[in-house]
Amino acid sequence: MKARLPQGRGGGPGNMQSMIKQAQKMQEDMAALQEELDAREYDISAGGGAVSVKITGKLEVKNIEIDPDVVDPDDVETLQDILVAAMNEAIKTVNDTNSNEMGKITGSLNMGGLGMPGMF
Repeated sequence: MKARLPQGRGGGPGNMQSMIKQAQKMQEDMAALQEELDAREYDISAGGGAVSVKITGKLEVKNIEIDPDVVDPDDVETLQDILVAAMNEAIKTVNDTNSNEMGKITGSLNMGGLGMPGMF
């Protein structure tokens, strides 16, 4: 006696082909999105605007601007702290944006009715 699976469940050839096509489409979408994310540029500031960092989606620093008013030879540590904060915020912004954008694609994966977010 053969068990019959409800329509849309199980590994029938049509369902498997659909899953393969869906995975290929997602892979293409992810590659295109990654290219777009890599090309983006972000302007991040820290220390109330005392330091601004321009960074790409590939985490390449393009520019750092420092307000001359925060350059105090007697307090280099404050400037260093602001630079570190600006760089960390820039990296976090890029990573969060990339993760959120990719999640829009990978979160939509629907394997035969079973949601499998994060599979790719």
